[in-house]
Formats: sequence, C-alpha cells, structure tokens
Amino acid sequence: MSHDGVALRAVMRSVAFLSAGALAVPLLSGCSSEDPAGKPLAASDIGFADRSLVADGGTLRWAVDSVPDTLNTFQSDADATTTRVAQAVLPAMYRLDANGRPQLDSDYLEKAEVVETEPRQVVLYKLNQQAVWSDGREIGAADFAAQWRALSGKDTAYWTARNAGYDRIEKIERGKNDLEVKVTFARPYADWKSLFSPLYPKDVMGTPDSFNDSARKKLKVTAGPFALQKVDRKDDEVTLARNPRWWGHPAKLNEIVLRAVPRDKRAAALAAGELDLAEIDPEAVKRITVAAKGKQSATPLMGPGGNLSAADSLRSWAVAKGTDEEAADEEISAREKQRKEISAYARQQQALSGFEVRRSLEPAYTQLALNGAEGPLADERVRRAVARAIDREALASVVLTPLGLPAEPVGSHLALAGQAAYADNSGALGGQDTAEAQALLADAGWVPGGPLKEEKKKGEKAAGSKADKASSASSSDEEEAEDGTYIVGEDDKAPREADREKRQDPKKHQESGDGSKHLAQDGKQYTNKLKQGGAPGAYAPRGTAAPAGAAAGALAKDGKPLTLRFVLPSGPGSQTLRTVADRISGMLQKVGIRTEITKVADQSYFKDHIASGQFDLALYSWPASAFPATDARPIYAKPVPAADGSLNVEQNYTRVGTDQVDQLFDQAVSTLDEGESRGLIRKADSRIWAAAGSIPLYQRPQLTAARKNIANAGAFGFQTPVYEDMGFLKKGARPSASPTEK
Repeated sequence: MSHDGVALRAVMRSVAFLSAGALAVPLLSGCSSEDPAGKPLAASDIGFADRSLVADGGTLRWAVDSVPDTLNTFQSDADATTTRVAQAVLPAMYRLDANGRPQLDSDYLEKAEVVETEPRQVVLYKLNQQAVWSDGREIGAADFAAQWRALSGKDTAYWTARNAGYDRIEKIERGKNDLEVKVTFARPYADWKSLFSPLYPKDVMGTPDSFNDSARKKLKVTAGPFALQKVDRKDDEVTLARNPRWWGHPAKLNEIVLRAVPRDKRAAALAAGELDLAEIDPEAVKRITVAAKGKQSATPLMGPGGNLSAADSLRSWAVAKGTDEEAADEEISAREKQRKEISAYARQQQALSGFEVRRSLEPAYTQLALNGAEGPLADERVRRAVARAIDREALASVVLTPLGLPAEPVGSHLALAGQAAYADNSGALGGQDTAEAQALLADAGWVPGGPLKEEKKKGEKAAGSKADKASSASSSDEEEAEDGTYIVGEDDKAPREADREKRQDPKKHQESGDGSKHLAQDGKQYTNKLKQGGAPGAYAPRGTAAPAGAAAGALAKDGKPLTLRFVLPSGPGSQTLRTVADRISGMLQKVGIRTEITKVADQSYFKDHIASGQFDLALYSWPASAFPATDARPIYAKPVPAADGSLNVEQNYTRVGTDQVDQLFDQAVSTLDEGESRGLIRKADSRIWAAAGSIPLYQRPQLTAARKNIANAGAFGFQTPVYEDMGFLKKGARPSASPTEK
C-alpha cells in the first residue's frame, strides 16, 4: 500500500495507489451540458494509432513498482502490478471507458442485463461463444459459481481481501445453454457490473488451498490477449507473451516485460535503453522536455569527447606558477570527475531525446485527511475551520500548472469529473474564507493568545497529537528540529518585533490597534455575517479579549496552543506532498493554527501513522471507483466498536463518519434505478463534505515517458488499457488524431 495512492481496489477488488489500478450499457446516459458529472479534466494521452499502423512483433519493456507477491487480485497483498497482469491475461466482464464509466467488454460478453427484479434481482450474462480458457475449456457458469463461493465470505478458509457484492448473491446457475450464466441475488445490488472483473478459472477459485496458493506465483490457465510466461524474481521481471488461443484481435506485440524499477532510477533506465515505457516523476519530465528541445548540458571544461590535453595544460600551468604538485593533481582529479559526470549526463540527455512525455490525470485524487478521533480536530468546528482556511485552487495550481495539466480542485470524495456519480458538492462545506475560519475557531473556544501552560518537555504530547512531540523550534517560523520535526507558526520573536515597531512608528501602531481591538473588530464582522445568514454561534462570544502577553495571531484554549501534528513521508518520491504540506501550513498559520510537521519513513507512514491514527493532518490518495456505493463505503463508514473493545475503522483513517452517510450508502447500493442511485451517492458526498473529515485537493498527475514510436500506451487516464493494440508504429507511420472506441 502506497502513501501516495492508496490501492483501494487492491485492498477491496485490486484495481490499480499510497503506491500505489477493469472495467452496450443502455442504462448509462451520456454527458450533457446539464449533467453535473461533466467531462474528464484531461483526456488520455496514449499515442493512439489504428491497428493497421502498428507493426507486428516486438517487446515492450514497461516499468512497474514491484514484482507482485501475488497474482490473485482478491488477496490483501495484491498491488498495482497484480492488476496490470490481470488486465492483460484474464477475462473482465466490464472495463472502464475514457469517462471512467463501465462498458461491457464484447470479447467476453454478448449481453448482460437485469432480467428480473421481483421477487429477486436476476442478472443474465450471455457469453461470447468464442471465449475459452488457454487450456481449451469454455468459460462458463462453473467459473462464475466458483468465484462466488470463494468470495462470498461464508467460508473463512478462503483468504480473501473483500466480499462486497458477492455476499449478496443467492445462487448461480447455467441458463438455457452453456453460454448463459444466471445470477440470482438475495438482496438487490446496484453495482452488479463490478462483479467477475477479473474472472479467474474454477481451478483457482474451486478450493481454499488453490485460492490461497495456486495463483500467487503463477497462472497456469488464462484467457486474455496475453498469457503469463514467467515471473523472474531474481531479475525483478514479469513476462507476458502473446496468447495463441486468443479469439479477439491478435496482440501486436510478441511480449510485454514488466520490469521493477524504482521511480527515481527510471530516467537513467530509459536513457540506458532498458525501458520503453515508464511512469515518471516531475524531475524526469523536466529532463525529457529539455532533451526534446535539444537543450543539453555541456561541460564547462571540455566537450563530451573528453580532451585530456586541456587537463594536462592546466596542471602544467599550476606547477609552473609554484602550486603544490599534489594539490594540482587533486584539482585536476576533481575537475576530471566533474567532466565525466557532466559528459555522462549529456549522453543520457541525448538518449532521452528519443522519448516524449504523455500526460493525463490519474483516476485518483490527493486529499488532506483530518483525524477526528481526539484532540482539537474531534471538534467539527475546528475541522471546518481548517477546511475553510485552505485555498484548494492554489494547491491544485502549485502541483498541476507546472506540468501543463488543468489545475482544478476535486469537488467530490466519491467520483471524479466525467464519472457518472460526479458532482461538485464542495459547497456543502464552503470555499476558502479566512474570516469564517477564524469565526469557527473562536466559537470552538480557540482565541488569540492566552496564558499558556509551561512548555511541555520533549517526549510529551502536543495538543491534539497522539504521538510523541519533538521540542519546539522557537527561534523562527519554520526551524528544523533534530528529529525532522518543525513547527510552522511558532514565533517567539513576534512580541518583541511588535514592541520595536511600536517605538519606531507609534502612529502606525495606534491605527492598527492592539490584539483586543482586532478581536473586537473581528467579532463585529462575525456578527454582521450572522445577520446575513451565517451559522449561529460562528463568532466569538461578546466581550472575549485576547489575554495579554500572547504571541500575535497564536490561538490557545485551556492553556494549550492550537498545534496540529502534520505527518508526511520522507522518501524521494514525496517531494510534491511536502511542497503541498508547506503551503497548507502557511495557510493555517494565517488563521492562528500552528502545524508540527514530522517526516517519517515511507515504510512506516501508513502502518505506524495513518492506519493507527498517529496523526492530526496527513496527505494521501484514493483511486476513484466506477462503483462508489460499494467501494467508497469502507472509507467513509462510521467507525464502530469491535468485540474486543477496539475501534473498527475499516479504511476510514480519519475516524469521522455519520449514521446518515452510512444509510445513504446502503440505499444507493440497494437501488437498481441508476439515476436514483447516483442521486443518493451525491447526497452522501455532500454529507461527507459537511463533516470535514477529509478535504479532496487535486486529481493526481499521470506522467508517462514513452518512446516516440510506441502506439496505444502511455497516460491512460480512466481508460482500461487495450493490451492487444499496443505496439510500435510501422516505419513512417504517425499516431492518429484521436482514438476510437474499442
């Protein structure tokens, strides 16, 4: 599980994020100008080309984060590579289109529809008569039934990561013939299209032993355009080979090699000719962009050819001037090392000029999570104040604008723009408003200044923090502490600077007023807001004054400063998150909230901090789902006490939930009218916004380096890759203007 893209469906259905991913439906209506779902903010960028322009043969070397521990997507340790393999080698009844909506896959299905609703919901699947497993056996009802029994949750011997949807099935049986599969549900299930994608053969799903073990390291029987040829853990590679039994359009490539390469090493691997396709970080994007423009670095001492006579001349000149010969040699050695490094970099840049960056937005968003279990953020008013203090548009811009991507903040927790359930419901909470944030904090009892209790010693907890607090850095607004923790907003110099300004310009000070006057003015503003329709109580009680001796702008309550622990990963791939966190901290400081930023190892970020609740603020990502009624519920469900006295939070790491949200999810997943179900999902999202447990910020950038002659691969956006169409362009061929539907 990756902190910068939690693999929701790796945990629950294993569709490819914190590291960390397959979906004619006549009931789905298209987008219109009145449709709040709108269109995706960015289209896929895959170098689309008609199959006639793609050469037969070749090997595509594609970077992945890891060789998967299991090839069974329904196990808890499945990851994004597990999903990528499954998409290429296994059946899926539905796949996602460019708008992130499920579409029937005609290679496996001729038709699927709800044929009965009373007394039970019945779905009839009519299979493609050519669909067979790689061992020659027809795909049929026995495979559907085996998968249902394995994932229903009734037999705990199956080590499943999820049972959602399958637990609602009452029975599965053969229809009128071998091509029909009849699925009867015990309870109505709106997200029935999410099931059997992927579909494993009965040999894998038939018994607990085979489910638990047989598909972890190999897949003997497959049914996709590619088959699993080899998993090489020594060389960190998974090889997929063209499936000779595939009945659809034959795969253009002979092989796809999924090679595990760390993200910070991918630019070098691309330059070395070891990769053809790789998701990359913004730094690598800059390198490829510069290389494409021909702006390569040049050595200041000598060209890439390495003319050593220049170094010899420098040494001779230094010795002739009386410089110590040994010192001259050291200088020459240092310069020669620098020359070699620059020369190597220049050669890499030359190699990178053969690549281009394909850009889109991932079907995932980054959020600010607020832990509402205890401390200041247990108060909804404080959570709402944090949300109102943040400028989401500015945060989206700082991440996406430099990458040439649309910088529009995400308006829903449960879907992304273009998906059927999307609507911008952020108005339920409200936009950035510093005055409103200050009013909410005042109403919650947090006032500027205040007599603070004696500073806690290192090792004691900060207000609102469940983890140990490092000693405060008090000499500046943002001073690093020894353990990687620093506090934004703490400034012991403020009173002294205010006194100095008062002595230097008493008139200015008289005009600006002291802290009490400011608070009185603010209170007046809040009262005016109330008269204009603001929330009752969202202003400081009349007569509240800032206690003397308080640091300017600092908030306190019951002798404690308002300090929130902001936990971040420290790995090399987390620079964007840290930049966003710094911006957020600055925004919170403006309303008097201090943040204690702590950087922790990537490996412990989720397990030891997010999942265990050891944070106040955190940044991580969730993938969007085409089936939010099923997949998003565990993320926003109200935590409930477990039998052992602990709190069962499922995937709701903010610990913020309401009974009303749970009820809306339950209604949405049980409503077979798709329009009504979407409406319920949007209502649930509005309630989630209002609770202010998590604040969606921006859709994650998807940046892929691809050789210029690679077709139908790159930044896929929402769309499930069409593996059989990937390949290398024929000589002289150019990508088409726009893709057509499969």
